[in-house]
Amino acid sequence: MEYAKHEIEYINALKEKGYTSNFRMIDGLLVEINSKEKLKPEQIFIDQEMRFEGMSNPSDASILYAIKTDSGFKGTVLASYAPTGNLELAEFFKEIPKSNNNAN
Repeated sequence: MEYAKHEIEYINALKEKGYTSNFRMIDGLLVEINSKEKLKPEQIFIDQEMRFEGMSNPSDASILYAIKTDSGFKGTVLASYAPTGNLELAEFFKEIPKSNNNAN
């Protein structure tokens, strides 16, 4: 995947590796879409993170997280760090304990 240019290419590659769950931020918690399980930062483990900058505007930055949960879900979360990004999601990921971050 070293030549992939878009987030979707990485998302598809991660899906092939079993990262198939989808998550959404609801009321300060990360929610697994199918099961509706609500997750706190300490229940999330980051396996990989990839940073992207917009082709036409470098301030259109995003981070793709490959995560797993303490209950066994594996999936991806795409967080936008553009001026119009979801600050609640960004803050949530900052709260994940450093010991749960295997991407470093």
